[in-house]
Amino acid sequence: MSWFVYIVRCSDETYYTGICVDLKRRVAEHNLGKYKRAYTKGRIPVRLVYWETRKDRSEASKREIEIKGWSRFKKEKLVNSLRRH
Repeated sequence: MSWFVYIVRCSDETYYTGICVDLKRRVAEHNLGKYKRAYTKGRIPVRLVYWETRKDRSEASKREIEIKGWSRFKKEKLVNSLRRH
């Protein structure tokens, strides 16, 4: 099963990076405010701006941690250079 590493842009123009197996469902969950303690809860709606796949959860988690450590500028560069339509 493939895992997605994704970035959403929140309503306050911040970015959130996460991982999941069902990208469509996960973005919908963010927009429904499903998780009370989630970063995106008070920042909806969110918009999917980038995703990539990894072969398993371990690889996806490593990439998620890597991206979360980046500056906003570096994340924007990734989003803009490899934008998914």
